[in-house]
Amino acid sequence: MTDHATDVLVPPEWVEARLDEFVADDPAARLLEVDLDPSSYETGHIPGATKLDWKEDLQDSTAFDIPSVDDFEALLAEIGITPDSTVVVYGDMMNWFAGYGYWLLSYYGHADVRLLDGGRDGWLAADYELTDEIPEFSPQSYTGASPNESIRVDRTEVETAMERGTSLIDVRTPEEYRGEVLAPPGWNEGVQRGGHIPGAVNVPWSQVVDADGRFKSEETIREIYRDAGIDEEVVVYCRIGERSALTWFVLHELLGYESVRNYYGSWVEWGNTVGAPIERGRRAGIRGE
Repeated sequence: MTDHATDVLVPPEWVEARLDEFVADDPAARLLEVDLDPSSYETGHIPGATKLDWKEDLQDSTAFDIPSVDDFEALLAEIGITPDSTVVVYGDMMNWFAGYGYWLLSYYGHADVRLLDGGRDGWLAADYELTDEIPEFSPQSYTGASPNESIRVDRTEVETAMERGTSLIDVRTPEEYRGEVLAPPGWNEGVQRGGHIPGAVNVPWSQVVDADGRFKSEETIREIYRDAGIDEEVVVYCRIGERSALTWFVLHELLGYESVRNYYGSWVEWGNTVGAPIERGRRAGIRGE
């Protein structure tokens, strides 16, 4: 499997050995591909994988929030998932948006969700089968658990966490953290001010993965956060809550931190809030430079 003490991170060979299960019209096992570039799926995907568009399927653009419970349950039912399904999520960009898909499934209480180590890149590097065939599965019935609010935090709760001295991790690039740019190149900025939440330490999400897209060893990752002075209670954020969802996965699922919450509104909300304090420049403890 992997050198991480968890079964929620599965290697490509684990998925490849179970392709018959993922392509079958049986809700026991389902594959979901969530990409930064939705067109990646059309160039070839793992057999049995269903494409989810992170903008259209995994967000409510009107409310600028995650999908409602009803909408999310309807989506899962439509693509053939039940509460008992084993769901494996993967995607491009080192699982950037797949990690968000994993977090959202966890937030809505799905019991058995896994992340494919290495995502698309790991699958391609292993030279495993790709297909352009779009799977069709029988719709199912899906009723999930109540939202797990222990893994999400809003702006008011971030302010409370700051007062308590909770560890805040900004997982964006150092340039975003310092306020030199408002978003990664080519992205809609969506925010008026650059900088970071006061007291936040910059540990870019990309530091925990190798060049092949797979996660670094558990001890290496643990050392990264230990060196940054991260305590057991953590709030993570990025620009719109998706990169930080992957860091939530690392801290909570791979390293076993019990209290890790993702600030979904992240910098787009904080940076556009009148009166919200910010810092700019380099702070002691910053990593990634």
